Amino acid sequence: MKTSDFYYELPPELIAQTPCPERSASRLLTYHRDSGTIEDGVFTDILEKLRPGDVLVRNNTRVIPARLIGTRPETGGTMEFLLLRRRTGDEWECLCRPAKRAKPGTVYHVTDELSVTVLGDTATEGGKTVRLNYRGIFEEVLDRAGQMPLPPYITERLQDRERYQTVYAKERGSAAAPTAGLHFTEELLGRIREKGVTVVDILLHVGLGTFRPVSVENIEDHPMHSEHYEVTETAAETINRVRQSGGRIVCVGTTSARTLETVTDEQGVVHAGVGETNIFITPGYRFKAVDALITNFHLPESTLLMLVSALASREEMLRVYEHAVRERYRFFSFGDAMFIE
Repeated sequence: MKTSDFYYELPPELIAQTPCPERSASRLLTYHRDSGTIEDGVFTDILEKLRPGDVLVRNNTRVIPARLIGTRPETGGTMEFLLLRRRTGDEWECLCRPAKRAKPGTVYHVTDELSVTVLGDTATEGGKTVRLNYRGIFEEVLDRAGQMPLPPYITERLQDRERYQTVYAKERGSAAAPTAGLHFTEELLGRIREKGVTVVDILLHVGLGTFRPVSVENIEDHPMHSEHYEVTETAAETINRVRQSGGRIVCVGTTSARTLETVTDEQGVVHAGVGETNIFITPGYRFKAVDALITNFHLPESTLLMLVSALASREEMLRVYEHAVRERYRFFSFGDAMFIE
């Protein structure tokens, strides 16, 4: 398949620049795979879509303020660093811009508390290894010095950092939010539990593997970079028990789906584990764990659009997206949601 097979026209004004004033007040498009029908509604309708006995699997990663702007004292030149993954101690993998100027040994000052030393290149275009030099408690220093790593298509300033976090965000380490989860409130989650739906947390720290654009025409040539995941014994046992009882596995977001598909065997059994995944799900893939998916609307020609096209089909997903454009849904990270069942 070609990358261009996943292109669709999107009017720029449909790219959501700010979050919905109320998290759960966003719209919800439901696509029924068995009938091919499309249903328009609001996100709180998800309570009706979920069934007693289902398990809702969510990613409890927390976004760190991973965007740092440093200045080189000798020249006054600036460098943007996007922290992707902690390697060991205070060494990190990151993306730099402009990367060609980030020479090994160069030091960039971010604040009085924090500076960045460039160590070398990684295999990723624009990728560098760096060392963070700081005084004090790292998390507190980073919170003061860093900015939330909003995608480049969001040009308006985020007024409240917490709106780029899910209400259940816990484990720090992501360079981007698992945005399907942004629609949930504690109240809605409480009502979901009261209905008899089990809620389970797993972890995938969102990094380059999730949001890196596809730059090759043949999608099989696209290299997926690995991301850290964790699935506990309790989570695996709970999901397996629900499946054995006839309940559905409903994933909140593509990151939860990719994690579960990584740790599920060919018999559909979910296994606990900690590791790295570079799973790339495209049409033709046979899902082993995911029965239904809550997700946002994704960029044209992206790996995430390819993943949802594997759950339905490319032709059907493009038809659904045409409907969403026609009905003026809001797209991407701060946009509306879709439920594929």
